[in-house]
Parts: sequence; structure tokens; C-alpha cells
Amino acid sequence: MKIEQGLLYTKTHEWVKFLDDTTALIGLTDYAQNAMGDIVFVSINEGDCTKSEVMGDVESVKAVSDIYAPVTGNISEVNQAPQDDPASVNNDPYGTWLCKVTDITDKEELLDAAAYEPLCEKEPE
Repeated sequence: MKIEQGLLYTKTHEWVKFLDDTTALIGLTDYAQNAMGDIVFVSINEGDCTKSEVMGDVESVKAVSDIYAPVTGNISEVNQAPQDDPASVNNDPYGTWLCKVTDITDKEELLDAAAYEPLCEKEPE
């Protein structure tokens, strides 16, 4: 399992890369894509998102899984690349962002890499 330094994480295995204080890119962690298996479909909602609420879903050969908003804000851009090539999330989970969120508030519960790693080690494969 690979964890990128410099990113922030959620307990539901999304990553957040802040571009400035109120704008960030959101993606799925290596742990998440590995647990899901081969990803075949990605869908992200547009518009406002609220932390801990569903902001989209991802379908793999195993199941459909919800993607939870790691922050509250506005989904200002949805990355078309993983929708056109869902396997890109498996191939490069930290290089494949799903959406850009702006006007971010409510970001206090994000975990740094040091706090996220033990969480992954405790979860069953």
C-alpha cells in the first residue's frame, strides 16, 4: 500500500491535495482502489458538496462504492479523464484526481499521512 506524503486523507479513503486555502483536488487512495479491484466506472456529482455526504460513486468488478466528500464546498470541476478511462484510478491513484472543490470550509478532520497509515493497517483487506 502506497501513501503519498503531502496529501491529506479521510477515514473513508479519499485523498485531498490543497492548491490554496480554499481549493483542492480530490481522489481515491491507493488503499481504496486496491480494496475495490478493477474500477470500471466513475461518477462525480456536480455542485455543492457537504463533508461526509456522498459526492459520487465508483463501480468496480466487485461492487459499487460511494465516494464521500472530505470537505464542504463546491465541486467546480469534474475530471473527465477517469470517467473516460476508469482504470486510471487503479494505475495511478494519486495522479488521477476526480474533482476540484472550491470555496472549501469544514476541513478540520482530515488526516496527514502519519495518521492515515495506521488506519489502513487496522482495516481488513
